Amino acid sequence: MIVDYYSEFEGAVRRVKAEGRYRVFADLERKRGQFPIARFHDENGVRDVTVWCSNDYLGMGQNEHVLPAMHKAIESVGAGAGGTRNIAGTTHYHVLLERELATLHGKEAALLFTSGYVGNEATLSTLSSILPGVVILSDAYNHASMIQGIRQGRCEKRIWKHNDLDDLESQLKELPLKQPKIIAFESVYSMDGDIAPISDICDLADKYNAMTYLDEVHAVGLYGEQGGGIAQRDGVQRRIDIIEGTLGKAFGVMGGYIAARASVIDAIRSYASGFIFTTALSPVLVAGALASVQYLKSAGHLRDKHQERAATLKHLLKEAGFPVMPSVSHIVPVLVGDPVACKRVTDLLLSKHNIYVQPINYPTVPRGTERLRLTPSPLHTDDQFQALLRGLDDVWSILRLERAA
Repeated sequence: MIVDYYSEFEGAVRRVKAEGRYRVFADLERKRGQFPIARFHDENGVRDVTVWCSNDYLGMGQNEHVLPAMHKAIESVGAGAGGTRNIAGTTHYHVLLERELATLHGKEAALLFTSGYVGNEATLSTLSSILPGVVILSDAYNHASMIQGIRQGRCEKRIWKHNDLDDLESQLKELPLKQPKIIAFESVYSMDGDIAPISDICDLADKYNAMTYLDEVHAVGLYGEQGGGIAQRDGVQRRIDIIEGTLGKAFGVMGGYIAARASVIDAIRSYASGFIFTTALSPVLVAGALASVQYLKSAGHLRDKHQERAATLKHLLKEAGFPVMPSVSHIVPVLVGDPVACKRVTDLLLSKHNIYVQPINYPTVPRGTERLRLTPSPLHTDDQFQALLRGLDDVWSILRLERAA
């Protein structure tokens, strides 16, 4: 039988729709200087909405120090990097930013990638090819980019229960002490908002002769005295072998990176296809990220305000009886528990209350744990908090959703 190619694609989309997890992209236009307000475009025209799910956690994408740096760069060197770093793409901005990131994490060197996803994928797959016989022990809740990187490396992998030190140690015990091992995990897990016991994991790495690979993408800029992340906050970043971060969340621009010893960075730079064969980040973006990193190193007031906003929203939601999931970080997850209902909640919030938040459904989270993932920023006001509460109360009543006990 001849394959009907296009009917296969159409069938795949129908299956996603039937499960209630078909994603519709909102047509948004951010308003400079008015974050978290954005213009929303649909068939009815254009209207202002309040954004509650941005990963630009501190509003740095519109920061008064970042934008001029980008304008200056485009006037100075133009738009593009000119190709891959190996051929034509290393600009002085790249060099400066890598030095800044290495200093931020207390490491000898750093390496830029086009995104945090590419950074994880390229680095983890390359480590497997450089270290013969390596076993990567991956936290069960690790991001898709880490999982994909480990798969591409085709080394032995072991999955340990999320943040479960006993399970991690039991698996480490089964491996020969001399065998190369990498413990791969995140600091802040972005869907549940919990935090890894980094110091204890480092203790196990020391005990069983393992390297540590820490994804700090949801923590850089937000935690630590200079914004270096949870490892910096907890005073353990020197114990982490490789720290991976992003420039597209708290730093508000685009790109990813790793920071480590110079020998590690040099090896990844020399072997990682995801770095070697990819056009370098535009120097305009790099200049903006550099300004953002430099600014946030001394912007503890923003980090303090961010934590206060998150804590306040959690308190208000709990007080109002909404099923707020436990979170010890800036992430505020609200359980819905059904993909269709979750999509209806967000549709109604947008259409009736001009509140934009995306539904978080499978495969991003396990089935039955569908949720709203709220990310309050230092720029969300008390009035916007109250508008969100009114909108949620209205939608919860319309859909007759469960309240917290």
